[in-house]
Amino acid sequence: MTKEKCSRLDNRKEDEYRKPIEIELGISKKAEGSALARIGNTEVIAGIKMKVGTPFLDNPDEGVLITGVELLPMSSPNFQPGPPNPEAIEIARIVDRGIRESKMIDLKKLCIKKGELVWTIFLDMYTLNNDGNLIDTAALAALAALKSAVLPKLDGDQVIFGEFTKTPLPLTKLPVTTTVVKIGDDLMVDPSLDEGDMLDSRLSVAVSEKGDINALQMGGTVGMTREEVKRAMEISKKASKDLRKVLK
Repeated sequence: MTKEKCSRLDNRKEDEYRKPIEIELGISKKAEGSALARIGNTEVIAGIKMKVGTPFLDNPDEGVLITGVELLPMSSPNFQPGPPNPEAIEIARIVDRGIRESKMIDLKKLCIKKGELVWTIFLDMYTLNNDGNLIDTAALAALAALKSAVLPKLDGDQVIFGEFTKTPLPLTKLPVTTTVVKIGDDLMVDPSLDEGDMLDSRLSVAVSEKGDINALQMGGTVGMTREEVKRAMEISKKASKDLRKVLK
């Protein structure tokens, strides 16, 4: 028996993203890399700052990535000033996981002197407008910012603020994150704000250029069956192509 297609509030197909999908680079002139990503009316800015510091003891020959998200009150009446809330922490972890698990950044190439000096990358994301699916929008902004970033100039082991080399970050791939939600028996990508409020479960999938699954993160209050997870991953693979177009 063929399953009827879901009827979405805005009449999109299950694997269809809102439009426009856009990226603007160079939002900050002082950051090592920056980008604004827009999916529909949802907008997130990502910025990259770098410094030289000591590595973690268990990875003495690798650079460090620190990821953070700030849900600005101006982007939604539901966001309040103060320390990061659970939603901001979750978004940061999902974006970080897609980057880290895919080994998108060759952290070993960010080692200056083993056990003593490495580059630390600070990836910070800020919401400008929340109309749903902050996860994918933040991840897209993060990828664009990282892709455009260059190493800053050094004076000894101190960064010269606002001065840059032409050396890009050592990236190996671009894993696009797509989020599929389950509402009742229906699965759909890129939940709008209203759809996000109704979701039973959520699966965020980091998909490489080759269609490989690099990371998964489940959320929501109800799980998915094995078949639903498989179908969600297939929807993600197909839908990720729309996001990848703007990264070229």
